[in-house]
Amino acid sequence: MAYLFVKCVLLALSAVLLALTGGGGFIPRGADARGLPPPPPMVNFSIGVQGVVWCKSCKYKGYFKPMDASPLPGAEVFLRCRHGRREATFRGVTGRSGYFLIQTSQQVAAFTSQECKVYVPRSPVRACSVPAFPTGNKGLPLKFQEFVKRGNGLQGLYSVGNRLFRPKSPNHCY
Repeated sequence: MAYLFVKCVLLALSAVLLALTGGGGFIPRGADARGLPPPPPMVNFSIGVQGVVWCKSCKYKGYFKPMDASPLPGAEVFLRCRHGRREATFRGVTGRSGYFLIQTSQQVAAFTSQECKVYVPRSPVRACSVPAFPTGNKGLPLKFQEFVKRGNGLQGLYSVGNRLFRPKSPNHCY
């Protein structure tokens, strides 16, 4: 008797669901047979990375007293992203204020921010050529700031903060 009751309830529920979906089955529009929504449309996603390159303790043009540092214009900056065999490198150069902004023109959605770092291999000023932060030729990690709308899609804007060089000997900033 209980078995017959359960069977009747299931049949009634099936009829109600069939009526609610318009007779077209149980799969709502915009979903596939596994119940997952369809994939989103392709998004043109690029990234931008910004930061500043400084010379610590030297009083060059643009010296910033609170940091005890001067901006280093003309420094080459590289954004490198690696994942397995895939690799992408983008180049930028600092302006008069030591500021750089590297904007990728291609999609880099295949890389995560943890797979990308910014490198400044050398200072453009010979007298201020010792890496102070980070030491050695270590890359700077990306820190997310915001999404920016661009004409061709979205851009994730990241910052790497400051890259510091110092002179070999204190007060030898020539």
